[in-house]
Amino acid sequence: MSYQIEEVKLSQQIFYHLLSQRELNEQQDKALYYAYTGNETVMNLVKSQGEIANCVIERYGSSIYLIPKEENEVLGFSKRELKKVLCKSSGTDKDYYLSQFVILTLLVEFYDGQGQSAKGRDFMRVGELQNIIAERLKEGATYYDEEQQQQLGIAYSNMLEAFEALRSDDRGSKQKTTKEGFLHGIFKFLQEQQLIEYIEADEMITTTKKLDQLMDFNLLNQNNYTRVLHVLKEAENESN
Repeated sequence: MSYQIEEVKLSQQIFYHLLSQRELNEQQDKALYYAYTGNETVMNLVKSQGEIANCVIERYGSSIYLIPKEENEVLGFSKRELKKVLCKSSGTDKDYYLSQFVILTLLVEFYDGQGQSAKGRDFMRVGELQNIIAERLKEGATYYDEEQQQQLGIAYSNMLEAFEALRSDDRGSKQKTTKEGFLHGIFKFLQEQQLIEYIEADEMITTTKKLDQLMDFNLLNQNNYTRVLHVLKEAENESN
């Protein structure tokens, strides 16, 4: 198939914009946005470049996103990189999986609604989330034995051990050896990815439009999220 040189150039401009910004929305760059949405050839060229870069290009609402695939460690994050960013310097796999549990719990608490959008609340206090995490870990470790946890792929006991090993500090410590500092590091990371707004002065978290769209159109369709949501809720219900 032959392409017009202008179409090729436009697709390269759009892909470069997505590489640098991870998002192209109608308000910020109408010309590139409409070049993508209004020309199927340009759209296919951009998606083809995304496939080569091991990414998915998707449009949700009035925004176009570049989403690295799970195994993409060039444009995404490797486990080693995430452990370095999210955990203390001597962090183990237990600490890493605890950080992922924190993120999943945050998602479950914000996106457990019914109706047009899965979003069920507008904000959350840091202290509330910390209490929920502690409760869910204890519930899971109590309700599921070691063999069941292994089958589920959620090591509640190990994560609870890692969580309880963190010190408590109500003075606003930013050290990752404390529960408060550990959560602070995760929130800052998510904010840098433009997924949440972390209002430190008020100890409050809100979600961004980007995360809302990704959850409504993409992540909520993933089997892993559904499985984790089911397990979290099942453990909670059995403990009541």
